[in-house]
Amino acid sequence: MRGFPFLLCLFSMSCWVNLMPTAGDKIFHFGACRVSMSMTEIRAGFTAIKANIQSRDPIRTLSILSHPHSLHKVKSSDRCCITHQLFTFYVDKVFKHCRTADSFVNRKISSIANSFLSVRRKLGQCREQNNCVCGEESTEKFKQILANYEGLNVTSAAMKSLGELDILLDWMEKSR
Repeated sequence: MRGFPFLLCLFSMSCWVNLMPTAGDKIFHFGACRVSMSMTEIRAGFTAIKANIQSRDPIRTLSILSHPHSLHKVKSSDRCCITHQLFTFYVDKVFKHCRTADSFVNRKISSIANSFLSVRRKLGQCREQNNCVCGEESTEKFKQILANYEGLNVTSAAMKSLGELDILLDWMEKSR
């Protein structure tokens, strides 16, 4: 019985450590959902390939994520829903079609995709627990993003979306 306080303390510490974000992780609030992610790692990977990816974008007059359907005006209560939709969009549509002849670029894309997959899983679990429902405004914004994407051929749309990743990352950091 004398070792019980020590074991209780050790158990409490291990629980506390498991709940803490790892080094470089930040906590993001998307409506009712709190998600830990390493924005530094994602940004570093994107910055390393941004010029390469954006140089492959043949259509500079169209944006998939920008105005007039800006993410910056999404209501706080809809952030969980639209963020999950956007992460699903990137995982299911964008990253699958972003392959280049450059193995360095492909490795960076794969690393970013893995980070997005992890965040999407966390957001999905949170959405289920909190019964997050998309509002009409965020649903319309996401439909417009899909329409912009589907208006291009798959490879061009994927490269353009990847090249605009900084728009999504900036929005996430501002809504933190």
